[in-house]
Amino acid sequence: VSVCGWVKTAREANKGAILFVELNDGSTPNNIQVVIDSKAKGFDSLKGQCGTGASLRCTGKVVQSPGGKQAVELLVVDADDAVVLFGGVDAKEYPLAKKHHSHEYLRSIAHLRPRSNYIGCVARVRAALAQATHEFFRSRGFLYVHTPLITAADCEGAGEMFQVTTMIQDMEKEGKNSLPKGADGKTDYTKDFFCKPAFLTVSGQLSVENYCCALSNVYTFGPTFRAENSHTSRHLAEFWMIEPELAFANITDDMDCAEDYLKYCVKYAMDHNREDLDWFDGQIEKGLVARLENLLAEPFGRVTYTEAIEILIKESPTANFLVPVEWGMDLNSEHERHLAEKVMKKPTIVYNYPKDIKAFYMRLNEDEKTVAAMDVLAPGIGE
Repeated sequence: VSVCGWVKTAREANKGAILFVELNDGSTPNNIQVVIDSKAKGFDSLKGQCGTGASLRCTGKVVQSPGGKQAVELLVVDADDAVVLFGGVDAKEYPLAKKHHSHEYLRSIAHLRPRSNYIGCVARVRAALAQATHEFFRSRGFLYVHTPLITAADCEGAGEMFQVTTMIQDMEKEGKNSLPKGADGKTDYTKDFFCKPAFLTVSGQLSVENYCCALSNVYTFGPTFRAENSHTSRHLAEFWMIEPELAFANITDDMDCAEDYLKYCVKYAMDHNREDLDWFDGQIEKGLVARLENLLAEPFGRVTYTEAIEILIKESPTANFLVPVEWGMDLNSEHERHLAEKVMKKPTIVYNYPKDIKAFYMRLNEDEKTVAAMDVLAPGIGE
């Protein structure tokens, strides 16, 4: 059996005649132990070069491991066995040691951070969720639509968009210190690349709605950009967003689709990436796997916005909310989490929001006070 990968750790035994190497090929957070004896071909090439980060190909025999940390190990101990050093590393010079590293430090070694367990697990789970997304919607007859990343439309209407322009570089090339102006004194965008203001998209929704009104159920899945100058874990400058549009459907169909989609993705990750999720549970967030299992165990809770407000008002005396609860407000994270974690104790869908706090294009309900909008609230997260 031949195994290729990168060294996580290496230690010598028997006065350097044996090497115990933990090897990882990136397919899992778990390593395989390789025992390399001096009799194996290529052993001498490892001297001083088999530190953390070195890349090897080891050919030997898989046997049951006598140690308790792994079920099997690879023995490269005979003259017929071999080890090939693709790239040696001096352990003293390698910046990614076998210990916890902060996200800030990992960003400073961007070329190596995918080798960390954290980034590796994130990449594998993210790939699985992307695959699950396409499988879910295609299996239900949705058409995948690619929407523009550069657009003149402000879908959200908030104005928090990254602008795309070539005028600044043109201005610098020409040695000017101001953008071209029109007769009205405003920036003359006819001199720009697109001859009008252009931005990175905040959402593909407006574009994909057009396709929905011609091709029925569709979805878009791609990067979106927000120029919100808020440095929190809930605000990203760039992220991928899934936006389905259902034709000839109502709010119940929408809620059913959202619940089915989330459960499909979670189950897909549990089935295909359990080792990664277990690593997250052990190293990043205790109880994560149990929370995901709870998400799959029973139907999501469903309450109208009005019912949610009534519940939260009753809970207020003991919940000690920082922001008082009243009908018409946009629920804060503390309200959303309390509802999902303390009251419903499971993922919960809140629907039929006041029209004044939702986008203009939401369908107006018969009461003319609320619109057919819904949000999914999850324990530990909120919306």
